[in-house]
Amino acid sequence: MTVPVPPAGSAAPALAPALIPASSPGADPAVRAQPRRAVVGDGTTARTRARGRWRRWRWPLALASLVAIVAVAAALPQPVTSSVALAPDNPAGTGARAVAQILGRQGVEIRYVRTSGEAVQAAVAGSTLLVTGSALLGDDQVEAIAATEADLVLLDPDAYLLDAVTTAGEVADVAPAAGSSVRQAECADDDAATAGSIRTGGAGYLARTPDAVVCFPAVAGGAGAYLAVDDGARRVVALGDRSILTNDALTAEGNAALALRVLGRHEALTWYVPSSTDFGTEAAGPGTSDLLPPWAPVVGLQLLLVAAVAAVWRGRRLGRLVTEPLPVIVRAAETTRGRGRLYRRSRVYGHAAAALRAGTASRAAARVGLPRTAGAHAVIDALAAATGRRTDDVAALLYGPPPTDDAGLELLARRLDDLESEVHHL
Repeated sequence: MTVPVPPAGSAAPALAPALIPASSPGADPAVRAQPRRAVVGDGTTARTRARGRWRRWRWPLALASLVAIVAVAAALPQPVTSSVALAPDNPAGTGARAVAQILGRQGVEIRYVRTSGEAVQAAVAGSTLLVTGSALLGDDQVEAIAATEADLVLLDPDAYLLDAVTTAGEVADVAPAAGSSVRQAECADDDAATAGSIRTGGAGYLARTPDAVVCFPAVAGGAGAYLAVDDGARRVVALGDRSILTNDALTAEGNAALALRVLGRHEALTWYVPSSTDFGTEAAGPGTSDLLPPWAPVVGLQLLLVAAVAAVWRGRRLGRLVTEPLPVIVRAAETTRGRGRLYRRSRVYGHAAAALRAGTASRAAARVGLPRTAGAHAVIDALAAATGRRTDDVAALLYGPPPTDDAGLELLARRLDDLESEVHHL
């Protein structure tokens, strides 16, 4: 494109600066200093169009982002560890994940439960039920556990649980020794003899019948930390020290050998860790918390936090009160008609009758010369004397019971009007 050059000495056309590029040497410095904005045909700029699009699409984008976060969280693998003491999935020192993994590699199928109902339901003949504590168990739960046909392994059971399960042994009255010590088996039980010695400091048990075997005594011939009873087809084992199964103490002496022998007698092992929320023996179905993934409470808390922030962000604060004069003056007649319509719509005959009676009494009392502070008796006597009516009739008319329908209200208004007319004719 060829730009015509004006002749020498002539003025340049008004549109000539627009034809010169801003970056050219001959461009006006003021023109070069102005920012260039792309203006669309509808009068909007790229910035305003982007802002409008953001306002339209921000909530759909936020919802899509939330759905994406939930989908990614659902696709993530669930955690396989916990912090519950003596739980088979707890890798901490107080957990029992080590012995559980060893048993799993040996072919033992472990079912981890937290309720007595699930434990009793899974404890069938030919399996083992491990009860890791008795402090949280109720009477019904103890009786249900005692009635199972599975082999029982009880960790530090109290006297009530042990008596309910078997009468062949009892909890010794002597207090457990302070700290742990190495104890020898000193018995003929195969599992205890294989372990040889264990490190323990738990409570002790005594045998009541020849069927019971007590091992690992603190002193020769005393109470032992291990009690085994063959009760018919079921075997009951009580360990006085719960720490024997923990990850920290499993490698001490023969603790691992004793734990693996006691818990690995059958291919199925029910691992029951009582919880404070377990109150019955019925195996309840999955609740809402069981159907939700483990990350659901955290995501729910985050959503509540986001909702609270959004409410604070989008909430509008009320400013100070501003007084504004009325643009028009409302006449008293309009106010009276409006109040009458409200009374009629609400069917409040008592309020309407009281307003009519108060107006009539005030005007009639002023007509006969009574002050505004005159009492009801003075008004009745003065109006009766002025109209010649009986005081009872005037009292019933001004202070009688309210009407109950439209006809009664209309009759009352007509009688009040008659009374006021008689007073004004004086």
